[in-house]
Amino acid sequence: MFTESMMESIKKVEATRAARMATEPRRMTAEEKSELLKQYHPDYRAEGFAEIKIGPNKGEKAPVELTNLLHSNSRLLNEKINLDNPAYDVDVLVIGGGGAGASAAIEAHEAGANVMIVTKLRIGDANTMMAEGGIQAADKPNDSPVQHYLDAFGGGHFAARPELLRRLVMEAPDAIRWLNKLGVMFDKDEEGTMVTTHGGGTSRKRMHACKDYSGAEIMRTVRDEVLNRQIPVVEFTSAVELIKDDKGQVAGAVLLNMETGDYLVAKAKTVVIATGGAGRLHYQGFPTSNHYGATADGLILGYRAGAPLLYQDTIQYHPTGVAYPSQLFGALVTEKVRSIGAMLVNKDGEAYAHPLETRDVSASAIIRECANGKGVETPLGSGVWLDTPMIEILHGEGTIEKRIPAMLRMYLNYGIDMRKVPILVYPTLHYQNGGLEIGGEGFTKAIPNLLVAGEAVGGIHGRNRLMGNSLLDIIVFGRNAGKAAAAKAKEVTLGKMNLDHVQAYAKELENAGLNEQGVSPLLLPKYARHEK
Repeated sequence: MFTESMMESIKKVEATRAARMATEPRRMTAEEKSELLKQYHPDYRAEGFAEIKIGPNKGEKAPVELTNLLHSNSRLLNEKINLDNPAYDVDVLVIGGGGAGASAAIEAHEAGANVMIVTKLRIGDANTMMAEGGIQAADKPNDSPVQHYLDAFGGGHFAARPELLRRLVMEAPDAIRWLNKLGVMFDKDEEGTMVTTHGGGTSRKRMHACKDYSGAEIMRTVRDEVLNRQIPVVEFTSAVELIKDDKGQVAGAVLLNMETGDYLVAKAKTVVIATGGAGRLHYQGFPTSNHYGATADGLILGYRAGAPLLYQDTIQYHPTGVAYPSQLFGALVTEKVRSIGAMLVNKDGEAYAHPLETRDVSASAIIRECANGKGVETPLGSGVWLDTPMIEILHGEGTIEKRIPAMLRMYLNYGIDMRKVPILVYPTLHYQNGGLEIGGEGFTKAIPNLLVAGEAVGGIHGRNRLMGNSLLDIIVFGRNAGKAAAAKAKEVTLGKMNLDHVQAYAKELENAGLNEQGVSPLLLPKYARHEK
């Protein structure tokens, strides 16, 4: 499977392994990290960003691809939509069928609300399903939510909204208990105690996992709970525009049946946006670990209706995406591989960074090595080695199959045995650090009765997220959004529904000379090649 030059490099990795195992690379200083990020992290590349010309964040920057969508018109601009005869009329409308959306629906239903999920693919087709490494919670005697807060606040460059991060860490232990009670099969020892490990940037072992398919196991469990409760789920149907009433409140959404092309109206007293991330926009041409539907739809819906964004200019590139073989290009290699012993090394077998630096630092260090000729050439570019045989040298034969079986199988499908040879990695577009701005209860600050949960939120993690805090935030903020939406729905009286904001946004675009950009939300990535 490997080229001749790759095999020569592997020999250097093997030759330096004993010395590397004896002396782990030191942690970088704060000054070294700052300089590394400025030189090599994609968030610092000016050409990757453009100025937002209209709306609440006018004058700020965002990735070029996202800015183009914000500068696009609504699909409904020239459509006649009958808002007076809704196909659905519910208390709580949840847009998105991933972990955050499912958690919100479960708690809204538990509170007695008439709740419905609408999702453009199937329930569970979400980034939640793609998550591998684990979920953080400070629930061991040597740990505390305060320590969790300090790790996450520092890892996010001290930019997280304190009220959001405080809620995340304080409610983490209960989130684990809730998932465990629902039936999530967490890794446990012979006495039934949950096994926890380190992640990048953590000072305690607080990563709870389900081998290396943690997200899939969590999604399986919350999906089954949604179905067992018989909560209505409208699949293959996208929300393409929020509806407001004459009081300025959110009043539902216009839906697009992805199979028939028909538009439907869903009336709702409260709406939860839980649409996930943006990886399929392929910012700056990066590959992505995201699922097929991750196209920033919720950000477009909320922004066009008047909700501001927060930290929309910061993206997380997971340091270890697959660089080779090409069939797996961009797929996630979980951080857990490093947390149980694998070391990052360049083509000469040199360990150039501590294996558990924060993700932005690790990604930048990999990009630096490749830019400086220290990477291993592949058919699609270059990468560095993740020295996976170290895991079983350190912990014994069978550790990889026991702790990261999905990863092992993924590589074996292409003739690579990560127990015997290192694997090639390069950063992959992984997470949307920014999103819609919310307060501590999950409501947007500009649109009454509109809530946001999960990856579509900005501010929880600051400008960089630690491993395991995304699976945590979809549960914590998903559950809270469901509870808050159900409670709020009891006191909401809706007025006359309208789409006036669509016309107002179109006028803004026209005044800014941007009325020829196309339509948004994107809904699905455009991969088709059209011959001229």
